[in-house]
Formats: sequence, C-alpha cells, structure tokens
Amino acid sequence: MAAANYEAAISLIDEAHSQDPNITIVDGVEVPYELHYARKMTHYLSLRAPDASPVLKVAVRAQHFRRWEIPRNSYPMTKPGYLSWRAFLKKRQADLASAICVGCNFTEEEAEEVARAIRKEDLKKNEDSQILEDVACLVFLDDQFDAFEKEHDEAKIISILQKTWKKMSERGHELALQIPMTDTSKALVGKALAG
Repeated sequence: MAAANYEAAISLIDEAHSQDPNITIVDGVEVPYELHYARKMTHYLSLRAPDASPVLKVAVRAQHFRRWEIPRNSYPMTKPGYLSWRAFLKKRQADLASAICVGCNFTEEEAEEVARAIRKEDLKKNEDSQILEDVACLVFLDDQFDAFEKEHDEAKIISILQKTWKKMSERGHELALQIPMTDTSKALVGKALAG
C-alpha cells in the first residue's frame, strides 16, 4: 500500500538520484543534480498540492528518474530527435519508478498510477498528471530558466515560455508568477504572456 510504503520508495529513488555524476552547487555544497531536481519537485508539489497523495509524491520525486543515463545527444539533435528522446525517457522513467513501487509493496494499481502520472497521460483530465506537469514547469522556471535564457535567442525563449504556460493549470500560473526572477527573465515572461 502506497500510504504505508511511499517513504521507502522515495528513499530508493533518492538513492538512485544520488548516483547522478552531474553536480550542482546548493548553498555552497555539491549535490548530484537529479537529487537537487527531485527535491525542487517535492518543494513545488508542497505548494501546488499540499495534500498530495503518496502516489503523487512518489511520481513527482521520480519525474526524471535516472535521466542522466540517456543524455540528450544520444538521439539526433533535431526536433524529431528531441521528441523521440522525451517519449523514450517518459516511458523508461515510468517503468523504473513503477518497479520500485511494486518492490515497496504498492498495489499494482498504485504502481500504475505512479507510471501514468510520470508519462503525463491524459494531461488536463488526470489531476495527478496535471499537477506533475505544473510542478515540472515551476521547477523549470525557478531552477533552469536563467541558464536556458543564456543559451537561446529571444524568439525561441518566448516560444518555449508560451508552450510551457499552455501546459499549466490556473493554480500553476499563480505560483509561476510568484517565483523570484531577474529583471530580464521577468521581461521575457511578460513578452511571452502578452503575445
């Protein structure tokens, strides 16, 4: 049962995240990037859905499960290559997380709910999938947007922001507008929302 065993699942997920060779600095301390990302996901889940179910807590924590093992450049550096990479990752991450859940005595149905949320099935209809999407978008805006902004031209950034915004719920929008940003980032968000 997820309610009794989700902390064990999260512990195993974090153990895997800790193996990410990519490092980020958090408050002066080196942290494996995927562990940092997973913690950010949990933080934004607590804001977006404070009463989240154990199933959703596990899905959010496993959103990028072992993602570093399949780098972006392992697929063609084209839009179709990017889409294929993302589709493969969603399925792989969902399958791996589901297996951990089964190993932690989740029911088959609960493990499949975790997988469905990670695959973001029925976005806009499945509340868990929508919440996970909101949380992922919030982490992007909070943790990755400044670096992303330095790597791309303004037109591409505005396009990505508009696509991100369309995927989010109204509550996701409210939280996004509360994220502290640089003046440049705020201006880009303003242009994206105006266009």
